Amino acid sequence: MQIITIVSQSRRDMRVDMQCEFCNHIEERVYVYDDDNFHENVIPAMKCKNCGETSPKNYRPLKTKYDEFQQV
Repeated sequence: MQIITIVSQSRRDMRVDMQCEFCNHIEERVYVYDDDNFHENVIPAMKCKNCGETSPKNYRPLKTKYDEFQQV
């Protein structure tokens, strides 16, 4: 799964639209937490609800809006 649109963000809480790289299934308005763990570990392990695939090996995580130890 990959983030295709950030719908809204308040501090580190985000609502995003995500898309499967394999079957192009879109999940809308998914609530997520914008930190390094989410981008580097959670997204690559997310399974598509349509086809069951996870992110490919060449997945490149996005950067967070705020630095990891920055208090917001």
